[in-house]
Amino acid sequence: MRAPTAWPTARSTRRGFLVSAIAGALLLTTGYEAPADTGRPGTARSGDGRAWVGTWSAAMTTVPESDDTAFEDQTLRQIVRTGIGGDTLRVRLSNEFGEQPLVIGEARVARQSEDGPGSRIEPRTDRKLTFGGRSSVTVPAGAPLLSDPVDLRLPEAADLVVSIHLPERTPATTVNAFAAQTNYVADGNVTGRTDLADATTTDRWNFLSGVSVRTSDRSSAVVALGDSITAGTAPDANNRWSDHLARRLAESRSGGRHGSGDRGVLNKGISGNRLLFDPNPPAGHEAEAYAALFGESALRRFDRDVLAQPGARHVVVLLGVNDLGHPGTSAPESERVSARDVITGHQQLIARAHERGLKIYGGTITPFKHDTLGFHSPENEAARQAVNHWIRTSGAYDGVVDFDKALRDPEDPERLRPAYDSGDHLHPNDAGNKAMAEAIPLRFFR
Repeated sequence: MRAPTAWPTARSTRRGFLVSAIAGALLLTTGYEAPADTGRPGTARSGDGRAWVGTWSAAMTTVPESDDTAFEDQTLRQIVRTGIGGDTLRVRLSNEFGEQPLVIGEARVARQSEDGPGSRIEPRTDRKLTFGGRSSVTVPAGAPLLSDPVDLRLPEAADLVVSIHLPERTPATTVNAFAAQTNYVADGNVTGRTDLADATTTDRWNFLSGVSVRTSDRSSAVVALGDSITAGTAPDANNRWSDHLARRLAESRSGGRHGSGDRGVLNKGISGNRLLFDPNPPAGHEAEAYAALFGESALRRFDRDVLAQPGARHVVVLLGVNDLGHPGTSAPESERVSARDVITGHQQLIARAHERGLKIYGGTITPFKHDTLGFHSPENEAARQAVNHWIRTSGAYDGVVDFDKALRDPEDPERLRPAYDSGDHLHPNDAGNKAMAEAIPLRFFR
């Protein structure tokens, strides 16, 4: 079994402070009220009571210039935990950060074997993916690719396996690098093989950005937009706060307490992501080797990662800690921001969500005193408190999720409660992720 082959790439990371262009023109009042809900924003309806709604998604990024990972005549087998179920599905692939066409030799989808975890599939569920009726297709540089509908009944909370054969040398340019999920790489076209026993493993999602299902048009999706606190979980555990929220919503439906259709929860968290800035590591800093994986700023990616999601009607935002903490560490001091800058960025997300008829909920920035990354300072703590005060009191968001209150230590509110601390004093552990989900009022999604 050979490892992914080396393949030199040349790409640049777009940089820049996006708020400066909008700060002067953005004049939202703190009592901003969302327009009335008009139908089902983001939901493709057909008039028969059915609609396409996202059941799983990942936020994609480019890779550092030093990352020469590539695949040649190899199969990627990738596993995702879906949310809501349906009787038909579609898979979304992405070459959106690629600088050359992406050639797909064959792609298949199946449910993971009940004997999982692992690369083994349930053969009776194996289906070939087609794209405009073709099993082999070329995706242009910078473009996504949506499969034809596939008849495969998918229950809620299923483990779905997507296998993609890449026949040509293909740089791994469009990825989610912190999947917290074991995926597989095997030689040759083995997309239809039941088990890839000789495969190597990877913890990335490559070129795979979404799955949607055809379900009731009363269903919709909740997008979780954030950074590593949103993206993170123990490997293969599916214990992100968004996963716990999905379970709460499912339990609420089954208990008859939520009568407005299924709610998919789409995780659009990217480790290291900032609200205002794209990655911009100082020259010579070790972050040059990984900062591109932090992804485009939330302001830049909002249309793609939120507004374009099938069935999206709600978004929960948790952003700002990296805007405060990165300058002076993995970003230059010139990108240091004030609380007012962060608030202005939040106001822009609110305006863009409301323009499209989505409800948007603001999450307070969680504590990080004594963090191991060097983010905490009296100035950053003051800015965090100011941003959180605005989120709680301005009325700009359609609702507030007080993640700070859920996680902070009552004895020292600037730090995480020890029972919820992963050990770095910044990221919550699995118990903390569950507490975050429990802090979200389910009435928001009725």
